[in-house]
Amino acid sequence: MATLHHSPFCPHSRFIRLVLAEMGMEPHLAEERTWERREEFLLLNPAGTTPVLVEEGGLTVPGATVIAEYLDETRGLGLTGRRLLPEAPGARVEVRRLLDWFLNKFDQEVTGYLVTEKIHKRFMTSSLGGGPPDMNAIRAARSNVRYHLTYIGYLAARRNWLAGDHLTYADLAAAAHLSCVDYLGDVPWDEDEMAKHWYVRLKSRPSFRSLLADRVPGMAPADHYADLDF
Repeated sequence: MATLHHSPFCPHSRFIRLVLAEMGMEPHLAEERTWERREEFLLLNPAGTTPVLVEEGGLTVPGATVIAEYLDETRGLGLTGRRLLPEAPGARVEVRRLLDWFLNKFDQEVTGYLVTEKIHKRFMTSSLGGGPPDMNAIRAARSNVRYHLTYIGYLAARRNWLAGDHLTYADLAAAAHLSCVDYLGDVPWDEDEMAKHWYVRLKSRPSFRSLLADRVPGMAPADHYADLDF
């Protein structure tokens, strides 16, 4: 059985959990607090970031983008019509473009701020950067999420899924990031009906169940977080 080293509210980890579930894989989940910089974990990934996939034979695959490419190369063909990275070169470019948008731009402008300030700082010592949340960072993230939601709505209004006719890595990456923000109650769903409808479709898939069961100790999710028809 493969092992996924992850953090429950790391959006990149959530993306790979969704990918694995869509592929019918059930890895062993090993939770990692990356700020502790455990030596054993740093030997797996010197960058000290999650996720890291370790195959049963010992092959170590670090980073969400690398894992996604690896899984497509090793399992993608077996998915036939459910392949998450399309076969056509142009379609693959569009999926990769949106992957970069959500795994980098969205993370840097929204998720990274909110997850760090509202979740991770609660469990970090002051010497590691823990303490009260930076409200300026939170306000910036709440402002930024609005135009990202509008962009998702724009794509969803013109395509069956974000990158085209079929579910792809792009949808799973976007949904993984939004799920973290949604837990915190910081997604203004009433501002874009198309984005909300798209997210409901993702949220209702069996692959999403384990994410909706995650909880931050001492912090309840937004009331609608696990509601499939909110």
